[in-house]
Formats: sequence, C-alpha cells, structure tokens
Amino acid sequence: MVIDNYPEGRVDEFDCPYHPKNAEMGSRKVPFSRELFIEQDDFMEVPPKKFFRLAPGREVRLRYGYFIKCVGVVKDPGTGEVVEVHCTYDPETRSGFAPDGRKVDATIHWVSAAHAVPAEVRLYDRLFCVPDALSEEGDFTTYLNPKSLETLKSCRLEPSLANAAPGDRFQFERLGYFCVDSRDSSEKAPVFNRTMTLRDAWAKIAEKGK
Repeated sequence: MVIDNYPEGRVDEFDCPYHPKNAEMGSRKVPFSRELFIEQDDFMEVPPKKFFRLAPGREVRLRYGYFIKCVGVVKDPGTGEVVEVHCTYDPETRSGFAPDGRKVDATIHWVSAAHAVPAEVRLYDRLFCVPDALSEEGDFTTYLNPKSLETLKSCRLEPSLANAAPGDRFQFERLGYFCVDSRDSSEKAPVFNRTMTLRDAWAKIAEKGK
C-alpha cells in the first residue's frame, strides 16, 4: 500500500498496547510510513456484499492509526493481479476517530514496509478431513488433510518481533496465536508456528457462498 498524500521520508510512531483491554500489560512503539504492507485478504477490487474491508473508493481505519481511502490500484501487466494499492489518509484521524463523526465499517492491520521483519510463518490445521479417520472405510491415509500445513515464506512482521526468542508466544491480531519455532527459528530468519486460529466472519461468509 502507498499513501499518496503522506510525506515521503516521514516516519511516525504509534503507541500500541500489547492487550487492547488490559493496559497493565504495557505497549510497544510501532513505526508508520508512506509505504505499508497489508493483508492481501483485506482488499478486493470488486467486493461482494458483506465485504466491508478495503476496496476502491472505500474508507477503512488502520489499526491504531489513521482513516485511509483507496483511490487506485496497480496491476501486474502479465497476470492482471493487483500488486499495489494507492490510498489517501486523513491526518485528523490519528486518534482512530474522525472529528466530523463519520464512521468506517472495518479496521485492518498493517506494517511499515521499511521497518518490517521478514519471517516464515507455518499455518497448522487438522491432520485429517474427518473427525475419526480410523472409523472410516478404507485406508485412513486417504482422509489426510492436504492443507494440514501451509508454509508462508514471505511474511512481514512488525519490528518488535525481531528479538523474539524460541518458545515465545504471541497473538497476531485478527489472525491467531503463534509461537516462535524452537528448532528452525533464528535471529536472522525467524519462524513462527500457528497454534490456534481466530474466528473470521468474512471467511465464513465466503466459504458459505462457494
């Protein structure tokens, strides 16, 4: 994502709590800049009904940050896939609220492109596609879940995770709970394993519509 009207070279910091409902757990500083990474699933060029995240002409809130509005996209000339989203931001909404009282339907998370930490993330799911594979007919291996492990090699995380130690546990907001892999993770190449998912309302709606 590129915020067109945000000054080039400028870096802000947001004070982000470790737990939104428990201030005693403290907070960390998160840098904010003109170029950000957002979740690919948080944008649709042609959104269906009940999709309230970012889309052309739509305004959303960046978690702990500003209101932004999508004003254009850049596509890969070969595949036609959207590879860059251009937005404008409202500097009066740093508090997370608009002075004129306008509301947005969604809040999405982000990470500054210049400060992001590259990482590998492993998404574990159920081993089998059925509750009890041994009670089913035939070879139990035919019920193995082909998506029981999905490895994402090009993830970008906020810089506060750069010094995470093996075994440390975190909640990645809106995504689930993760721990630092104790065998493969290193300071230069961190690896995070998902231990539990979170409910995703849009994912359920999309799956239902298939």
